[in-house]
Amino acid sequence: MEDIVQIKYALDTFYFLVCAVLVMWMACGFAMLEAGLVRTKSTTEILAKNISLFAIASVMYLLVGYYIMYSSDGGIFPSLGMLIGSENTLADVTAGGDDAPYYSARADFFFQIVFAGACMSIVSGAVAERMKLWAFLGFAVIMTGFIYPIQGAWSWGGGWLSELGYSDYAGSGIVHMAGAAAALAGVLLLGPRQGKYGANGQINAIPGSNLPLSTLGIFILWMGWFGFNGGSELKISDVASANNVAQVMVNTNLAAAGGLLAAMATARLLFGKTDLTMVLNGALAGLVSITADPLSPSALSAVLIGGVGGIIVVLSVLGLDRLKIDDPAGAISAHGSAGIWGVLAVPLTNAEAAFSSQLIGVLAIFAWVFIASLVVWGIIKLIIGIRVSPEEEYLGVDSVECGLEAYPEFTLKK
Repeated sequence: MEDIVQIKYALDTFYFLVCAVLVMWMACGFAMLEAGLVRTKSTTEILAKNISLFAIASVMYLLVGYYIMYSSDGGIFPSLGMLIGSENTLADVTAGGDDAPYYSARADFFFQIVFAGACMSIVSGAVAERMKLWAFLGFAVIMTGFIYPIQGAWSWGGGWLSELGYSDYAGSGIVHMAGAAAALAGVLLLGPRQGKYGANGQINAIPGSNLPLSTLGIFILWMGWFGFNGGSELKISDVASANNVAQVMVNTNLAAAGGLLAAMATARLLFGKTDLTMVLNGALAGLVSITADPLSPSALSAVLIGGVGGIIVVLSVLGLDRLKIDDPAGAISAHGSAGIWGVLAVPLTNAEAAFSSQLIGVLAIFAWVFIASLVVWGIIKLIIGIRVSPEEEYLGVDSVECGLEAYPEFTLKK
């Protein structure tokens, strides 16, 4: 019996760690997507933000974030317990029976860290090209250490939303909408890029520098999402869990495909052209839409859920532009608008979920993250400022904030 327990424990722990690595790899996907959607003069800073925020998330989640999110009776250990070597033992698992965690506590901790980092990555693209680097990093400390874990505790941590029946399998609302809400708060205080909006409601396109790089970023995110959703099953060592993981991964893939095709068709109908940026965000919106429940829908339902997300993201990008809310990466639309749809769509295929609980969850998470972020962004703005000067923005945040250029060959030499 002990041998079977040890095999299950090792298998689930290994699976959990592999999924966590896949989610960590999504950080590269976000970096590549955003680097391709900004101008050449903003590329170095966007890369610096993406790699730095992951380091910040890792440390802050260790020090306080995990404890805040999972310090209830349902938690495994406080964050600081990692510093003194807290871990499950064979006796713990054997004594726990069917309710025992069949995976390493540290594996769970690592898996939760990469989710916190993914949430913060969403903010990066929305505030690109005009935000001070250290203002962004300062916000990342508070977001990953406090704002994200507090609302996460309401649901995944066994809090009041969980008791209410709110269902969010892998985080359409908890991770993606939360990141979009924080991004929206920052963008509203930050204002649009120079030249983005003209007189009489004119909207000026500011093309990204490298669409092949953005396309690579979406492929990486698509791949990493199998760990994001698949790992949220938490184990794979029994028949039911293995079947669930297979269903989750099939639905994840089909939702991305549905979102991409729907966004492609919508863009073609609206613009008469196949806008690649809309196509890419369509795939992302499909992935976000299915994340709230990738297990319950049938394969065809997953395509439709993702497809609706793909339509929503195109309309949302256009709508935000009309409101003069400048989001260079379309992150607020892909993660926020599609995330809301994903959460509200859960009762359509999951009989155990109620629309009222889902709606309350959406409103509570969005309100908390948006208001808290608005306050934090406001304090940072008062202390050090959040936006570079018009002259610095014209020169580019790469040279101003980082002293380096991603594409020095393209710079005119005096």
